[in-house]
Amino acid sequence: MSDIIVIKNFINGEFVESRKFLDSFNPATGEVLARVPDSDALDVEQAVRAAKNAFPEWSNKEPAVRSKLLHRLADLLESRLLEFATAESRDQGKPLWLAHKIEIPRAVLNIRHFANTILCDKEICINQPEDGILNYTSRSPCGVAGTIVPWNLPLYLLTFKLGPALAYGNTVVAKPSEFTSVTAWMLCSLIKEAGIPDGVVNMVFGYGPRAGEALIRHPDIALITFTGSDRAGLHIAEVAGSMAKKVSLELFNLTNSEFFLGELKKFLLISLYRGSFINQGQICLSTSRIYVERKLFSTFAERFVAEAK
Repeated sequence: MSDIIVIKNFINGEFVESRKFLDSFNPATGEVLARVPDSDALDVEQAVRAAKNAFPEWSNKEPAVRSKLLHRLADLLESRLLEFATAESRDQGKPLWLAHKIEIPRAVLNIRHFANTILCDKEICINQPEDGILNYTSRSPCGVAGTIVPWNLPLYLLTFKLGPALAYGNTVVAKPSEFTSVTAWMLCSLIKEAGIPDGVVNMVFGYGPRAGEALIRHPDIALITFTGSDRAGLHIAEVAGSMAKKVSLELFNLTNSEFFLGELKKFLLISLYRGSFINQGQICLSTSRIYVERKLFSTFAERFVAEAK
């Protein structure tokens, strides 16, 4: 039992003991890798309250200050690249090279991108003096953002949501997938170390129907950003619509990932192979259908199967 990771919720800058846990397994061995909090509405309430209290100060910080803190977080994550990649590989089941070469570096880039973007984002003004009209666009933080991410690209997709939310002055309550919670939990320590104020980022772990449902229904959640299944996304849209929340939905649908092959070239075969099987095919952009001209089919099938083997 000593090798099993015990994850804690991260609320108001502190790791909080949980009353109930669920098991998360290492896909490569089938053994229990981590004990994940089975959070409920009470845990979500505490996290949202912390985020709401932190919002006024965070949203009023100069963009340059928020940018500096995000850059510091990106630097810390990059300095522990191998540690996070190893954890992601064990937790999600992806090859270590994939986590080390692509996913964790992309997570670092996500944070840095939005840390830079906020410094360049100015008000957009369109002046029509002949009509006595002045049109302008000014971006303002919404409040507390509820963030729900899936199991296939755990840290990468989490940072892709945390980055813009934090850069533009929102505070966050995040619920990672109950299947892949380890790197999100590890990131909490870096958030603390980077100097991001307590309550700005909160993590509540557990099942969607319990923790996730409480999160999307909470009246103080102003914005929900979700990546996951069509079914869950439609439910979130229904709930959020009835409460007039802002919503961003990225829903999985592989049926539109198609490729038409009219000639056989080595680079095309390699691209098709990677597009079909990288991350075990567990990416929403994975190729799910390949249309091949009849005259090429036998040769293509033989070479594609050989490449896959």
